[in-house]
Amino acid sequence: QLQLVESGGGLVQSGGSLRLSCTASTNIRDYYAIGWFRQAPGQEREAVSCISRSGGGTNFANSVKGRFSIFRDDVKNIVYLQMDNLKPEDTAIYSCAAAGACSTWRAIRESDYHSWGQGTQVTVSS
Repeated sequence: QLQLVESGGGLVQSGGSLRLSCTASTNIRDYYAIGWFRQAPGQEREAVSCISRSGGGTNFANSVKGRFSIFRDDVKNIVYLQMDNLKPEDTAIYSCAAAGACSTWRAIRESDYHSWGQGTQVTVSS
């Protein structure tokens, strides 16, 4: 059964960078698209980004376009979320999850995803 574990969160100043990792317990190459989501205190969880099973397709929330990138290392079964030019409003718990496909043509749907990780805290100070 697929299990996902996030790591790489921490405290960073505004304008800084962090790289989050989503490590899978099984082979994900060609089987799973991976999505990143975040939830800030008192707010609903929102989609951040996803990457297709092949790695050739990606999707980003408008709020992070141009600042975040996503890529996968299928040898290590890890999907990375590179976060640059971080802002205080990026502060949240970031979680990854798996799906059959990354919807590059429409908004990312949380309901498509399963096998959620526990999350990693990202805090951006102003």
